[in-house]
Amino acid sequence: MPVITVKMRKIPAEKKKELIEKLTAAATEVTNAPASSYTVFIEEYELDSIGIGGQPLSERLANR
Repeated sequence: MPVITVKMRKIPAEKKKELIEKLTAAATEVTNAPASSYTVFIEEYELDSIGIGGQPLSERLANR
């Protein structure tokens, strides 16, 4: 059972669905394993729980 894990900021449910579909399709194309064998985990984090360059992502996005 192949597993794909994505760790990212929170996104809407419809975007998660799209991401799961596209990741599964790409993995299936590359490996020739059936889509039904793939499990996709999306681990979501609040923007305050992600840091880039020593700064919380919430602040980084606010300063754009």
